[in-house]
Amino acid sequence: MQRLLFPPLKALMGNPCVRLLVPRAAPRAQCGCSCGIRRPLRPGQYSTISEVALQSGRGTVTLPSKAAERVVGRWLLICSGTVAGAVILGGVTRLNHDMTLAEFKFIWYMEYSHRMWGRLVGLAYILPAAYFWRRGWLSRGMKGRVLALCGLVCFQGLLGWYMVKSGLEDKPDSHDIPRVSQYRLAAHLGSALVLYCSSLWTSLSLLLPQHKLPETRQLLWLRRFAHGTTGLVFLTALSGAFVAGLDAGLVYNSFPKMGESWIPEDLFTLSPILKNVFENPTMVQFDHRILGITSVTAITVLYFLSRRIPLPRRTKIAAATLLALAYTQVGLGISTLLMYVPTSLAATHQSGSLALLSVALWLMSELRRVPK
Repeated sequence: MQRLLFPPLKALMGNPCVRLLVPRAAPRAQCGCSCGIRRPLRPGQYSTISEVALQSGRGTVTLPSKAAERVVGRWLLICSGTVAGAVILGGVTRLNHDMTLAEFKFIWYMEYSHRMWGRLVGLAYILPAAYFWRRGWLSRGMKGRVLALCGLVCFQGLLGWYMVKSGLEDKPDSHDIPRVSQYRLAAHLGSALVLYCSSLWTSLSLLLPQHKLPETRQLLWLRRFAHGTTGLVFLTALSGAFVAGLDAGLVYNSFPKMGESWIPEDLFTLSPILKNVFENPTMVQFDHRILGITSVTAITVLYFLSRRIPLPRRTKIAAATLLALAYTQVGLGISTLLMYVPTSLAATHQSGSLALLSVALWLMSELRRVPK
């Protein structure tokens, strides 16, 4: 009987996600003699390439099986959904510019729910991550990603506290209603979007099989254009934090013009000029309009470029869905503006930005390059 190079592995045999590899015997020519005895290969040499490998001499799992990858992918998909829920809840609490006592009670419960949901998001990341790590279902590269995601969750909680703290500080030079800093709000939303996109992208990479597309010049340009368009959608969503933080949606409630002109006169009322981009409500709304129009234009071009290349059916569905969502989102934004930012419609518009970003990531995943 062939002698194994590993210690007893009965503990691992019960794991359905682990398929053990036994080193094969070397060919007779490797022996250097004609005795007929087959010499085992060196540690680390195996007869086949498997989904699960064992570190020599230790019996620990170094790579996850396909079943484990699917479990991890579904876990990260659920985590991205919890982050999306936190973003939507947090957005609702920032949309009420005036309220009665009953509305204040409602918004208090929404804020409390947002905080409790944030704690749930942290547990949804950290506890399963520790379990998967202990079971050996995470590859070396995936361990780094999971550590980064868990660290980002903790950082996101600290940013939330830092943002809320800005709304409780005394501002002697301001007689306006209490509000959080738009800079801290944008940082809080931005980190949440990064966490959401990273989790969703990783889950799609694990769950969706890659298409073996021919690496033509047209496909290369389409892939690059999809990446740039996704970045533009992300930037447009992030600019919405400044719109919400400054109540910029209440400045000019007309479209396509802003008041009686295409370019309002009070775009550069603050000094220095760069300060207007982040603190002037008129400029903030103007920037958000330009970014939104540019995004929908880029998505339209991306769709027609995808029509000129033979792509799989699933990829075509992603491109068509992205186009439909883009125009729906523009319609929601214009309606929110013309109706003086009702909370329900504004919350739907914010949720639409997440949906648009999600489909853009889906299309990027469909077009990703197959590693050699």
